[in-house]
Amino acid sequence: MPLRPARPRRHAVRTALVALATVAAAVLASAPPAQAADTWTEVGSDRADPLTESQGLTSVEVPANSANRYTGIGTIPLSLSTRGWNHVGDPDASYDGYYVEPYQADSGTSKMYRVQAPGGAWSEYVHTLASGEALNNSWSAITPSGQWMLSGEYGTMTRFLVFPTPGVNASTSPSANLPLVSTVRLDHAVRDVQGCDFTGPTTLLCSSDDPAGALFGVTKPLLQIDLSAEPNGTADVTGHVTALRQLPLRSSCSGTFEAEGIDYDRRTGTLRVIVVSPGFCVLTDSKTYRFTRS
Repeated sequence: MPLRPARPRRHAVRTALVALATVAAAVLASAPPAQAADTWTEVGSDRADPLTESQGLTSVEVPANSANRYTGIGTIPLSLSTRGWNHVGDPDASYDGYYVEPYQADSGTSKMYRVQAPGGAWSEYVHTLASGEALNNSWSAITPSGQWMLSGEYGTMTRFLVFPTPGVNASTSPSANLPLVSTVRLDHAVRDVQGCDFTGPTTLLCSSDDPAGALFGVTKPLLQIDLSAEPNGTADVTGHVTALRQLPLRSSCSGTFEAEGIDYDRRTGTLRVIVVSPGFCVLTDSKTYRFTRS
């Protein structure tokens, strides 16, 4: 058979490829640029006290010149532990002066957020677990707007929880259940997240105590979560997960380290993460590591 009819077919294929390329270029041009992950470089460290600085930390902007806050087993008030609230996680502070600590008990159907108002008064906001929600309450992270608070469940998870910020959001009251209003749907599973903090309206940095390393190829990773939108309490948002680096694991003892809470101070651009040392060295060389963006 003559080969001449093949030329029109090749021409048709070339025409179709050009058309597809044109459409693809138009789609790429209209799409938002991919958000690059930051690089965080260690610049120093401080000793972390095993009793009072071993769970979490946060910088406090209001009132001005406030000291950093820390949590550990030694910071839990007796009045709380005797009622079963015997674990405190990584806290956060809103930019209008409210400070929030997450608490959990060994059993039950609720978790609790302890809030200190700018004037110094404390109050408790209890959340009754939703269907399928884990009991543990590892951290709280308040959005830059102040109105919404993220919190996390321990273990392997593909979501973060969103609540109205207790004490800040006018819809909350210590006498009412703190409702779960939406979630952050993660595009990659995370494991044993111990703390998160906002570095911008749609960016979170999180410390993971992942002991296996199968999810990202590294144990104890520093994670960046880029949200599709700032949480607003009315609809779920998605979160793109990136592993940035392994957290420092240095000690005079060998064994299993534990990554703990995280804080980003937007006034100085300083990131801080607690890493607890293995064995006896939990008492001697546990550290709060400091990082800056580079």
